Amino acid sequence: MAEYHDIQSTVSGSRAVQTNKVLRNTYALLSLTLLFSAFTAGAAMVMNLSQGVALIMMLASFGIMWLVLPKAINSGMGIVWTFALTGLLGASLAPMLNAYVAAGMGNLVFQALGGTAFIFLSLSGYALVTRKDFSFLGGMLFVGLMLVLVAMLANIFLQIPIVSMAISAVIILIMSGLILFDTSRIINGGETNYIRATVSLYLNIFNIFIHLLSLLGIMNDD
Repeated sequence: MAEYHDIQSTVSGSRAVQTNKVLRNTYALLSLTLLFSAFTAGAAMVMNLSQGVALIMMLASFGIMWLVLPKAINSGMGIVWTFALTGLLGASLAPMLNAYVAAGMGNLVFQALGGTAFIFLSLSGYALVTRKDFSFLGGMLFVGLMLVLVAMLANIFLQIPIVSMAISAVIILIMSGLILFDTSRIINGGETNYIRATVSLYLNIFNIFIHLLSLLGIMNDD
């Protein structure tokens, strides 16, 4: 019996070490990719990147995310492709950010950045401190994403500002839930690949920033 408990303790200790390693690597890589994304966004703003080029970059990032990265997720090239993905996504924001600056609403960009940082640090910190299992949110968040995608497609034709506001607010809520869900998966051993965990958290942050900025822009539009 004592031997069984020793084995159990060893296994539990090994899992805890592995979880902490994944957590450490995830936050280190996430920090670097966010900085790189900010750099590429700033560089693209200076170069006055066009909407067309930004769209190509966005499509290229989708290709990396869906076709390339899954094959390289367990190798060193996975890190390279993660930087390529986040760099392209950051640069693709340049036309939107330049539009806000040109309209005299550059302060909203910093407000959105601050709000995004607050949401992420608060929710991720809560999940880390409480170590609660938020896996039960998975199904609801997936359904919510599907519904909001349908609403976004419909609003392309409708172009109703109040609907745009509602969509942005719902996406922020869904991404906030995903931060809890993704952080919880790492803590509880559901996610053991730090590259995949980094990309998931990055996309949550990226979407919160875009839609928080959109909300602030609509509310400040005279």
